[in-house]
Amino acid sequence: MTEIQENRYKKLLEHIFFDKRFGAYREGTREIDFAREDLERAARALKIVLPKNLGDVVYAIRYRTPMPRRIVETQSKGMEWIIEGIGRARYRFCLVQVNRILPQTAFRAIKIPDATPGIIAAYALNDEQALLARVRYNRLIDIFLGVTAYSLQNHMRTTVKGIGQIEIDEVYVGLDRQGAQYVIPVQAKGGKDKLSVVQTKQDMACCAEKFPNLICRSVSAQFIELENDRKKIAIFELALEGGRVEIVEERHYLLVPPKEISPDELRAYSGKLA
Repeated sequence: MTEIQENRYKKLLEHIFFDKRFGAYREGTREIDFAREDLERAARALKIVLPKNLGDVVYAIRYRTPMPRRIVETQSKGMEWIIEGIGRARYRFCLVQVNRILPQTAFRAIKIPDATPGIIAAYALNDEQALLARVRYNRLIDIFLGVTAYSLQNHMRTTVKGIGQIEIDEVYVGLDRQGAQYVIPVQAKGGKDKLSVVQTKQDMACCAEKFPNLICRSVSAQFIELENDRKKIAIFELALEGGRVEIVEERHYLLVPPKEISPDELRAYSGKLA
């Protein structure tokens, strides 16, 4: 997204947030509802040319770029504004407790022999696509969760009651040694994109509605830049506790040629330290 797009999107949402015709913010406000057509009204008022994909305005602020500064300045300590879906083409600004999914910077990376086909690595078009491919070809979901998992569908678009249209980056189904079956929504972020608790909640709500007989285990993955153009992969298992998204487990993986895994590292991974 260009800087011009980012500024245009922020002006539209800022206008909706503060303009009295849209229900508008005042001190003590915790929720402001709006609809996709309100973006059109805001654009006319500001004389801004709308993008062809109106949904991208909201998507960008939810997942790719910070909330407009004027909106952030209304937040009280420990609180932040987020945008939730509340139905088809309907949204809500919500003031909630700060909730972040951030990798631990000093976490040890586990080396995994890289099984990504070279042609896939060469032609992945963006970081998110490259990350999903590496997770899939190296069976990192299986390794991380300890289940046998199969990719069911990527970029799954569907609607969820009370939320509206959502898109899950990739959905896996799996089973364990006891025969229990799982649905595993995966959120993947690369580049400057941040993992989103809003997306996690939507993914889990979708799985509860579409796969009611399966156990949902929500997973998020993110690239972390290292030196020498390398990237490790941080993977989280997430759960909802009291309305908050909590980290159940976190692991970091580094995909390397097999010869880069030393005998000492193999002994350390197996718990057989000399």
